Amino acid sequence: MTTKNIEREKAKAGRCVGQAAPPGMARREFLKSGASVGAGLVLAAKAMAQEEGIEKSAQPVVGPPPGETSADQVNIAMIGLGAEGMVLMDAILRIPGIRIKAVCDIWEYSRQRGERTPQKYGHDVKAYEDYRDMLAAHTDLDAAIVATPDFVHHEHTIACLKSGMHVYCEKEMSNSVEKAREMVVAARETGKLLQIGHQRRSNPRYIHAINRLVHEGKLLGQVTHANGQWNRAKSVDEGWPRQWEIPQATLEKYGYDSMHHFRNWRWYKKYGGGPIVDLGSHQIDIFTWVFGCNPSAVLAAGGVDFYKNHEWYDNVMTIFDYDTPAGVSRAFYQVLTTSSNGGYFETFMGEEGTLIISEIPFSGNLMLREARAPEAIKELWERVAKEGALMRPLQQVVAAAADDVLVDVRASKPPDAWELPVQLNKPAHQPHLENFFDAIRIGKALTCPAEIGYETAVAVHKVNDAVEAGRKLHFAPEEFVV
Repeated sequence: MTTKNIEREKAKAGRCVGQAAPPGMARREFLKSGASVGAGLVLAAKAMAQEEGIEKSAQPVVGPPPGETSADQVNIAMIGLGAEGMVLMDAILRIPGIRIKAVCDIWEYSRQRGERTPQKYGHDVKAYEDYRDMLAAHTDLDAAIVATPDFVHHEHTIACLKSGMHVYCEKEMSNSVEKAREMVVAARETGKLLQIGHQRRSNPRYIHAINRLVHEGKLLGQVTHANGQWNRAKSVDEGWPRQWEIPQATLEKYGYDSMHHFRNWRWYKKYGGGPIVDLGSHQIDIFTWVFGCNPSAVLAAGGVDFYKNHEWYDNVMTIFDYDTPAGVSRAFYQVLTTSSNGGYFETFMGEEGTLIISEIPFSGNLMLREARAPEAIKELWERVAKEGALMRPLQQVVAAAADDVLVDVRASKPPDAWELPVQLNKPAHQPHLENFFDAIRIGKALTCPAEIGYETAVAVHKVNDAVEAGRKLHFAPEEFVV
């Protein structure tokens, strides 16, 4: 499958730090041992700054890279070959030294596609319906990529960890907080790495903007509010080619009530958490990153207002409270599935400026400076101006409009705007996967270890609880700790 087709299908549809291998220990032996995992925190800001170099996106790798030996490569399995799994595969095929040895999916349609795609690029792949057969047949696997529906993340992840593999598990970590907690415990007990697929955590644009400009540079001053959304246009439920329908007995074996549920699992409570969990967790995770703390309370409203044949809410609007060291901050977030207006983005508003950022390449991604920012802050902004392109000053736009419409430009001088100087020129998931593989190979720190993924799971699952309760719910600090 081509990259274009993969992207089209997708559109339809404490914390661990690695250590370097000890002197004298073979890399293959090190990968299979627990020595690659230690205790620590997410990458510090100075280390993050080293990650800001941008490389032109590589093409899929055909055969082993020149000079690669069996001791240099990481052998992986992929469990779950739906739209998201194939997007991850596309990114993995661009990373040298990664060899896909096994793929697994209960649907023959996806299984064949997932087997043939890496074979085109020289990977010796075997396909399986049942992940247990795959684990029994392979003893040469270093890591697993889990991209199955949320309700089986727990089962697949823990089985792979206990078999001796490091795991990259797509978000949401699980469809329940209890299962997510067990995943954290399993990673600790096995001494294996567990990366959760909140890929913005490895995006160089987000790293630069949040760690360098917001946290280090303090360019926004005190961040008092955040606003985010992920809006999608109206869509019909996913169908399937009748000749590829999974037999009912097979569906039930793997926990599905029907083929319709298998194809549309995100809308049903047995399998996932609905759009606020599926989409919102990406951005609510970023709120925590910027504010530097987990939320203290959440108020939410939503409903099954449009798609009457679904169980989960097709729209949710929520407000989080964050008790930061500087004072209370609040964040508004919405997810809509009946309008694509505005797409998806996050905005962070502070007393001295605003950050508008999105995973969408070259969309938004601005720093706005308040006109009344203190001189000391303005000096810092001058450094930003040298790195990023100064946009057309917004006050010029307002002044030009005054020719046709009565506008009082004296009332409030609009801020100047700068483009963020760092862009991502590779598939969105690739840096996060690279971080995972670098953690395995050279002991790099994971940017989203299990503990961070768990904190986000706690935050987003309580949104659904708040909608059902119809009132504000509070978090106890210990809820976020395993």
